[in-house]
Amino acid sequence: MNEKKIKLAGTEEVRDFVREAGKCDFDIDISYNRVIIDAKSFLGVLSLDLNRELTVKYGGHDMNFENVLSKCNFLNDGTGFLAARKYRFIR
Repeated sequence: MNEKKIKLAGTEEVRDFVREAGKCDFDIDISYNRVIIDAKSFLGVLSLDLNRELTVKYGGHDMNFENVLSKCNFLNDGTGFLAARKYRFIR
């Protein structure tokens, strides 16, 4: 089971994330605290607090989905976060 911490910055990022998740033939969950949502559900992902760090768990491998998770060049912003242009990955 793979796990990544991300922060989605708006509806366009959610749309791109859900679109690629929907193409995968394995389960993908996105969660915050005790709320777990199917990552293939646009409305479900939008119902999460997008201002928070979200946890993505998935049990397969798909290059396009992996690219969405690690799409941009990362910069260390000095706060312990690895920031990307579209997604924010937490160390």
